[in-house]
Amino acid sequence: MNGSRNKAVPTVSKGHADSDTGPETNHRDRKAGGGMLKKLKSRRGQMERWPTVTEDELRALGREISPDQVLGLRAVTEDYLCKPEDNVYNIDFTRFKIRDLETGTVLFEIAKPPNCGPVESEEGSGDVDISAGRFVRYQFTPAFLKLRTVGATVEFTVGDRPINSFRMIERHYFQGRLLKNFDFDFGFCIPNSRNTCEHIYEFPQLPDDLIRLMVEHPYETRSDSFYFVDNKLIMHNKADYAYNGGL
Repeated sequence: MNGSRNKAVPTVSKGHADSDTGPETNHRDRKAGGGMLKKLKSRRGQMERWPTVTEDELRALGREISPDQVLGLRAVTEDYLCKPEDNVYNIDFTRFKIRDLETGTVLFEIAKPPNCGPVESEEGSGDVDISAGRFVRYQFTPAFLKLRTVGATVEFTVGDRPINSFRMIERHYFQGRLLKNFDFDFGFCIPNSRNTCEHIYEFPQLPDDLIRLMVEHPYETRSDSFYFVDNKLIMHNKADYAYNGGL
């Protein structure tokens, strides 16, 4: 999926404090039960403008990794670029839902029960790395690759430190080819808050021969999701995808 910087949609449960997250257009909807759902679209950018960098080169730096550096990656990472303990803000993702924005159909949803450690699947088809919570395996039908606009709603909590600038960069690859770059700003998060955002994914139209290959080669479509606070990498999640469901 190709160089965009998208914006997310934080909903803050504590005191309903929810700030704007920058120049891109954000939309807010009232959630059932109160709170605001902020919808964020990806930043626009050109992948080629970033100097190419390898995973090994980033590791060799021996210092904090910035957004500009991961934007230079041209291949999916083979390992994580930070440790779980680097999440000093205690950001915890508690629910994730994917829906087709044109029809409203929920395609996948997972949730973490209250006071429970690992995330468990509620509906849809996905395997979660319950030991670390940093890897998800998805299986969709081939029709998913024809979708144009998808909403991904994420709910997360933060610890007792304010987060001034929370950003996610997500990069999707198929067999070593970079398909799409999504870049979302969550903005400011108040301490001890529960936040809900919907990322708006605008997918490129893929050629039929590429769709056929992606269906024929399950789990060779992979992604890296990098999370930054104040331009410092604090979390790194990974996923892979199959599009042969129902075949």
